[in-house]
Amino acid sequence: MEKLYYLVWKRDADPLEAFRDRLVGEVGAALLAHGALGLTVNVSDLRAAVGKGSGQYLGGGKSIAASVALWLDSLDTRAPLEAALGAIASRLDGYLVTESMPLRCPDRDWPDGARSPGVTLWTAFPKPERLSDEAFFARWHGSHTPLSFAIHPLWQYTRNSVARVLTPGAPPYRAIVEERFRTLEDLTDPERFFGAAENIQRVLTDIATFTDFASINTAPMSEFILRGC
Repeated sequence: MEKLYYLVWKRDADPLEAFRDRLVGEVGAALLAHGALGLTVNVSDLRAAVGKGSGQYLGGGKSIAASVALWLDSLDTRAPLEAALGAIASRLDGYLVTESMPLRCPDRDWPDGARSPGVTLWTAFPKPERLSDEAFFARWHGSHTPLSFAIHPLWQYTRNSVARVLTPGAPPYRAIVEERFRTLEDLTDPERFFGAAENIQRVLTDIATFTDFASINTAPMSEFILRGC
């Protein structure tokens, strides 16, 4: 199996709630019918709840409306899935990724199709040209992942390393990360998110070793597992 990851921008005229309902409803059903073996959708519908002043927004990129992660037997069969997503999108960026899940939710008890409890902090960023692949992954995986576990109250942590871009004009992201938290407050309360004030600078200093803040695209999202895999 191969994992494909799509970033979806909605049309400006479409209300976000209607876009979300259509994506996790009829479009999700079409993706499953066209061969998606596993399907998870994250929708950027929590900005108002989090607040514009949240310290978790580190980047300068325009936020996407949703991310769609799906598994196929082969990416060769992706055309009808991209067509289904493109029908509701103003822009669609696709990637082939390799998934690593250093922390998996240990106690999932909700069914496929329901909104997952908690919140996803979704983040994507490119590899700076100043770094080799070896240095980039050593810092991201070898340094930042253990630091995240030590500081943040993570519930699940998924790293997606981009193997290749699938759609013309897609940003050159090398990393797409989903950090899951049990409650919105675990993300929005600095004392719960960072643990201690000195950890804020520790995190920022570490991030700066493997990416540039201006290139980071990040948003709080709601998760919908339409088919677990």
